[in-house]
Amino acid sequence: MRRGRARMGRLLRHYKCMTTLHFFPDTRFSLANPRLPVAPMLTLLLTTLALALTQTQAQAQASAPATTAKRVALDVGHHHAAPGAISARGRDEFQFNRALALRIAESLQQRQIAIQLIGAEGDQSRLSGRTARASETSFFLSVHHDSVQPHWLQRWDYAGQTRLYSDQHAGFSLFVSRANPDVSGSLRCASAIGQALRGAGFKPSLYHAEPIAGEFKPFADRENGVHYYDNLVVLKTARQPALLLEAGVIVNRDEELLLLTPAYQARMAEAVADGLRACLL
Repeated sequence: MRRGRARMGRLLRHYKCMTTLHFFPDTRFSLANPRLPVAPMLTLLLTTLALALTQTQAQAQASAPATTAKRVALDVGHHHAAPGAISARGRDEFQFNRALALRIAESLQQRQIAIQLIGAEGDQSRLSGRTARASETSFFLSVHHDSVQPHWLQRWDYAGQTRLYSDQHAGFSLFVSRANPDVSGSLRCASAIGQALRGAGFKPSLYHAEPIAGEFKPFADRENGVHYYDNLVVLKTARQPALLLEAGVIVNRDEELLLLTPAYQARMAEAVADGLRACLL
């Protein structure tokens, strides 16, 4: 920027000291002679100064430090030793979580948002260790899939085994913690993701707010399926805005099949990535 100002100063001094300029063959116009037209010379002066200013601004923009890129921590919920809920057909939650997290990672990268995968190998057992690994990221998203309270479960036979299921509830849920150091940022992104999911045709489950044992999670944003869940470890120990996504209810027999479909996973991942981009950028 200083070099640009110096250049403009030199140009001004140059034209101030100039007594004559040639604009046309055999024709002389003088700055010292007010009776002669000076419009062509002034036009040249202004054009040259404008060009110098444009070049100076371009140099300043090129030399300015780049804006710090947003980086999202994608936490794959659960691990091999404790794989979470079991679906209506016997598939463990960790497998659902990993498949969707990888889809979300791909969608975020396509939107020029860097990601850090945590727990994708199934060996991350300590919850606080997950958030510690994410300390250099801008946002923490923990990917999960849902079940229901035991009194809603029923038995059915599938592939020669008795399994538990419940077709009573379906849909996504989002959770934030008021113990997180950035509650407003967490809620803002949760609402943005919920809105994007609804816009893509997904529906929030809402049953986590019911006043029964094991639930009773108050709404933070009912329309977009966001609840407060203050004591979730990964949310309250995160150093950045954080939320937990329950992508769907895997004990619901119909929703389980949808959640296993690559096209369904991709559509949900796109919506989550759109919501995060709207929130973070």
